[in-house]
Amino acid sequence: MPHVVIQSCCSDGSCVIACPVNCIHPAPGEPGFAEAEMLYVDASTCVDCGACTTACPADAIVPHTTLTPAQQPFLALNAEYFEVFPHGDRAAIAQVPEQRRLTREGPFRVAVVGAGPAGLYAADELLTHPEVTVDVYDRLPTPYGLVRFGVAPDHPHTKQVQKLFKEIERQPGFRYFLGVEVGKDVSHAELAEHYHAIVYTVGAASDRPLGVPGEELPGSLSATDFVAWYNGHPDKQDLAVPLDTERAVVVGNGNVALDVARVLAEDPALLDATDISTLPLEQLRRSRIREVVVLGRRGPAEAAFTVPELVGLAGHRGINVVVDTGGLPIEGTGTKERLLREMAGRSVDPAKRTVVLRFLASPVGVVGDDRVTGVEIARNRLEADERGATRAVAAGETEVLETGLLLRAVGYHGLPVADLPYDARRGIVPNDQGRVRPGVYVSGWVKRGPNGFIGTNKTDSQETVERLLDDLDAGACPEPTGDAASVAALVRRRQPAMVDLAGWQAIEREERRRGAEHGRPRVKIVDIDEMLRVAHAQGRRPRPRVRS
Repeated sequence: MPHVVIQSCCSDGSCVIACPVNCIHPAPGEPGFAEAEMLYVDASTCVDCGACTTACPADAIVPHTTLTPAQQPFLALNAEYFEVFPHGDRAAIAQVPEQRRLTREGPFRVAVVGAGPAGLYAADELLTHPEVTVDVYDRLPTPYGLVRFGVAPDHPHTKQVQKLFKEIERQPGFRYFLGVEVGKDVSHAELAEHYHAIVYTVGAASDRPLGVPGEELPGSLSATDFVAWYNGHPDKQDLAVPLDTERAVVVGNGNVALDVARVLAEDPALLDATDISTLPLEQLRRSRIREVVVLGRRGPAEAAFTVPELVGLAGHRGINVVVDTGGLPIEGTGTKERLLREMAGRSVDPAKRTVVLRFLASPVGVVGDDRVTGVEIARNRLEADERGATRAVAAGETEVLETGLLLRAVGYHGLPVADLPYDARRGIVPNDQGRVRPGVYVSGWVKRGPNGFIGTNKTDSQETVERLLDDLDAGACPEPTGDAASVAALVRRRQPAMVDLAGWQAIEREERRRGAEHGRPRVKIVDIDEMLRVAHAQGRRPRPRVRS
């Protein structure tokens, strides 16, 4: 197989268009593209030209000769896909859909609130129309959202999507207003006075509780906060993370759960070459943790983590991985099941830290007086409900696992957005394919809920932008009274410390300069005031930050 995809897809689609023989699937417009974890290269037709590797903004496609032993399972993944979906009737060249054009003359101005993947993908879609300019707002002085603060530091390939974001930033008609909080520094009504449309891409800022007694004790943390802590989020650098315990327990078995388990079990020396935040790295060097137990309430077949994430854990030879199914056989012929069976048969090296993937187990209570000292676990069994879906049912057996650190990784939950409707159960802004009302739109997790991958936001934003363009063509969006200059003056008056694209680029240059001094890709600046000093030092006077 000449080339292989080795990680979840960013859904940019550049590789599909670049391929001269249309061997990468599912392609945009094909069934399954919007939901695909990753794309696959058809070995029977790939001509080994390397066009896809050049086009991919995330460096996610490599020649098969360069695969490491840990990446070998991706060969089977590619083969399995084409066994199920042979694509024998495909066109010789991928079809590029015709570019939509607006029927009304502009110019049109759009505000995007949130500078994470959903926001930048939305900006990218909008800027394909020369009549449209886009201003991107974020409350932090740095963009990229979960790509900067949510991707594990030992997954540098996943962060390569930032290369695509930088291309978006350089497009004509793009502006940043970073360090500006919509709803506090400027209101929704004030934005509406200056823009034809506003797209909210603010994500899901909260996490789901376990709903068990004792989870509020010190030592019980959300995985969301823990990830933000080691990734250098300015709001989480004071988080108290007790690492003076031999066992940590992670509840949940999605990708976030595997990420935090791997970081806790990782040799800190291997994190030295990553962009992990400096203070967390120092604390992880002193960690006493030897075992991380990851609890999943159902069985291996129902595990929520993706195959690429499991491949990464399975191939990590510096960590023991133990699979505990409670006696349930691991059935199935897919890659996930094969990997779990292979890991279940491995021996344990006592010199290494251990990650235990424990299935059919749920927390029913947190033990401790003034801090967490243990977690009470119930053993489950699987039953089919009236619709045939598999659910976990308590089997009547419980035990207490001693631990001083409990991390809940059972999902995110969106918070209300000022001046927008809110579905408290789903944690989203109610919408019709991204349209809240003409002139107001949502994309990303605030639109669909916390699911999917980084690349899912690409397709999601395309749908939202289509609704926005429909409303512009129909003349349904309210006509603003302000213009580009007046909104910039308003923002600078309300928040003199606002960071623009040049300021963000100055921050990034400084982070990379500091990283180069220590043999790391970057050393993140985690103090907001320091970020602002760096951002405004390039030939400008430092601007004071407006404090709430």
